[in-house]
Amino acid sequence: MESRKSEAPSLDLSPPLRKGWLERIFKLSLHGTTVKTELIAGLTTFITMAYIIFVNPNIMADAGIDHGAAFVATCIAAALGCLLMGLYANWPVGLAPGMGLNAFFTYTVVGTMGYNWETALGAVFISGVLFMFLTFSRIREWLLNSIPVSLRYAMGAGVGLFLGLIGLKTAGIVVDSPATLIKLGSLREPGPLLAAICFLMIAVLSYHRVFGAILISIIAVTLAGWGLGLVHYQGLMSAPPSLAPTWMAMDVAGVFNISMISVVLAFLFVHMFDTAGTLMGVAQRAGLVNADGKIENLSRALKADSASSVFGAMVGVPPVTSYVESAAGVAAGGRTGLTAVTVGVLFIAAMFFAPLAGMIPAYATAGALIYVAMLMMGGMAHIEWDEATDSIPAIVTAIMMPLTFSVADGIALGFITYVVLKACTGKHKEISISLWVLCAIFIAKFVFL
Repeated sequence: MESRKSEAPSLDLSPPLRKGWLERIFKLSLHGTTVKTELIAGLTTFITMAYIIFVNPNIMADAGIDHGAAFVATCIAAALGCLLMGLYANWPVGLAPGMGLNAFFTYTVVGTMGYNWETALGAVFISGVLFMFLTFSRIREWLLNSIPVSLRYAMGAGVGLFLGLIGLKTAGIVVDSPATLIKLGSLREPGPLLAAICFLMIAVLSYHRVFGAILISIIAVTLAGWGLGLVHYQGLMSAPPSLAPTWMAMDVAGVFNISMISVVLAFLFVHMFDTAGTLMGVAQRAGLVNADGKIENLSRALKADSASSVFGAMVGVPPVTSYVESAAGVAAGGRTGLTAVTVGVLFIAAMFFAPLAGMIPAYATAGALIYVAMLMMGGMAHIEWDEATDSIPAIVTAIMMPLTFSVADGIALGFITYVVLKACTGKHKEISISLWVLCAIFIAKFVFL
């Protein structure tokens, strides 16, 4: 009897209990993946983009926002974006406050234009609502197609140059000069030297495809600063700081000002084209493109991204956008929204490490800013350099962003240059209606404001 009992087949209920609901939600088998693979992919994506937890609060603090609140807002906004992308669109894409857009928020809208950060958040909210409206309508495709390809790439590259200048300035590698506007700072000072080391370390580790190169470099330079007495230990974990200083603090009424039109448009265009490029690139790597060339659930992914910016403005961060670092998770096998959900859960857990985030010095995050800026410049390779009416406006767009210290002014000058060159060289048919309208708005901005 005992032998028969031992030979009887056992009923294993663990797989349905463990995987059944995940299978129904994320369709794991359909995408040829497993729970373990998705969890590893999510951890991979999180580690590659976790630097935003340290970088964004430092940039937001420069705008006058409480550092602790900015830290919590960054984690919450990223978590909400990731969960929305994973559960609604079923895409393996992580989201967080956008690099470049946060610098534009702080150093142009608040620093140069003189608006308070509450009004800047209002502009983020309005641009997010517009992005949602465009995403839910056919206007999105019309607008995406009407903006010249050269200007799309130039906007991304220009934001990269602007971000790089911010990083160099924050690190003290470049400083102001009465004679030449800017000049090289003293590399004998520990701050600029450690920032340069951080940048070079990230570049070398990334070249060798070291897992979490940016995060490793930031932590290593922070430890070096600690050893030199520049960083002081504040603890590892604590209860999350209060979100009250930024929660629903946006001033939407203050956005209804003619001078804010270019700001809202800058947030909208840079966010929209950056998101579209990132999502399409990740979709190719994740095998989300059907045989007929259509991208699976692209509309849902765009809706999730645009909605995340609206929620992000409510908690107190610049536009939340899809991160190109998600490609690291895809390379690790991520194929479904479970990867994004994993990233979101890890961002929630990160809220309890506020003391650690507060220890990260500005020169460490500056090195990361400079490196990310270099990556963003890659888009210029896709510009038609043999066609002057395309390349010259692209150069104007990219160069004028850092030189005017304004993403909005760079976009405006680039668009005006494009329309004038095309109209005066007999190529007016290449100018879309939307470009004529935008050109008129930008000219009116410079003339009357």
